[in-house]
Amino acid sequence: MVGWRLAATALLAIFLTVLKGGAFVAAEGEQTCSGIVPMKSRGEVVSITDFGGVGDGRTLNTAAFVSAVFHIEQRKVPEGSLLYIPAGVWLTEAFNLTSHMTLFLAEGAVIKATQDIVNWPLIHPLPSYGRGRELPGGRYMSLIHGNGLQDVTITGENGTIDGQGDVWWNMWRHKTLPFTRPNLLELMHSTDIIISNVVFRDSPFWNIHPVYCSNVVVKNVTILAPYDSPNTDGVDPDSSLNVCIEDCYISTGDDLVAVKSGWDEYGIAYARPSSGIIVRRLTGSSPFAGFAVGSETSGGIENILAENLNIFKTGVGIHIKTNSGRGGFIKNITISDVNLSNVRKGLRIAGNVGDHPDDRYDPNALPVVDGLTIKNVWGVRVQQPGSIQGIKNSPFTQICLSNVKLDAASPVGVSWACADVHSLQAIKCFEESDRANRSTG
Repeated sequence: MVGWRLAATALLAIFLTVLKGGAFVAAEGEQTCSGIVPMKSRGEVVSITDFGGVGDGRTLNTAAFVSAVFHIEQRKVPEGSLLYIPAGVWLTEAFNLTSHMTLFLAEGAVIKATQDIVNWPLIHPLPSYGRGRELPGGRYMSLIHGNGLQDVTITGENGTIDGQGDVWWNMWRHKTLPFTRPNLLELMHSTDIIISNVVFRDSPFWNIHPVYCSNVVVKNVTILAPYDSPNTDGVDPDSSLNVCIEDCYISTGDDLVAVKSGWDEYGIAYARPSSGIIVRRLTGSSPFAGFAVGSETSGGIENILAENLNIFKTGVGIHIKTNSGRGGFIKNITISDVNLSNVRKGLRIAGNVGDHPDDRYDPNALPVVDGLTIKNVWGVRVQQPGSIQGIKNSPFTQICLSNVKLDAASPVGVSWACADVHSLQAIKCFEESDRANRSTG
């Protein structure tokens, strides 16, 4: 460990260049929400190699990660500790983080999940879901996991966290999964979280899942998975408060960002909403949605801002989705300044999307959808402009679409489709005379 200590000062100097004086630096004139969690320097630096880690891509390093995190937890350095992952491929099973730590991935560092899943740990289902999202019972623990943490940073020089999801995707395709697949990163009941300057690749399931969390920043992150990889959502804030997602590039097999808050009767009972979420300067593509709310909305979702989105080669540009049996609410959502290119459908607001955890859900638990503003949306090569399908006994209300201009993918246009909506403003829900340039007032 002596040799590493001699290099600690140099490493801290490198780390401080990322901090830029303890805060993220936005380009001139750009708004940022990343200040909700200030960056911190740490009082101690240790390397995964100090705990026997070998970055050869073959050696299993689970024990090294567990030992390193245990060391940080036991030391309780007042400013916290930084765990440095140097260049190399660090194969590991799932492991937990601890409070007051930074996981720093150097350039060329890859934390790679083993594909030997025999000993992959199982954990309890989320209380707001009642069971695994895919299957009854528990669920596999995320590759990098944390519960009840405070002051955690995952950052670096664009090192990679690789879930090697192929083995899990194939089990899903062949219907041989015994339990719900693991996320790549999941933090539960945690606060003051920063995830920045890291690449997430090939998650078995959702990539970044903060659930029951508050004060979370996801910034300058790249998330990649094949276009046909199942359920590889990018970032899914779930029953969480004050989440900032900025300046990210996401290309996956499912929704790029999806705001959630629990599933049917379990989410209604848990009653923890998602609120105060900002998504800004998101770029990416997906066969599903660019930006989504739902469909798991049972705890309620409110006070959401998504702006400056650049969505291309995508199924639905903006998708607000819920279902009978969800209960809860979707309120005060603002989406603005969106560029769409080569998408199947520009906008979809739907009350008939999503499955149910079991047959105990209440079909009369109807969600309230009220106060959606979507403005300044421009699209080219859009196959269908959009649809708004409310719920018969709980119509969607106070929906405002303004300055939405979508150019058709072909000279034969398709009209907007609307049903069970009250107080719809500034939208023409009928076939436009100029099919090649469909717009709202």
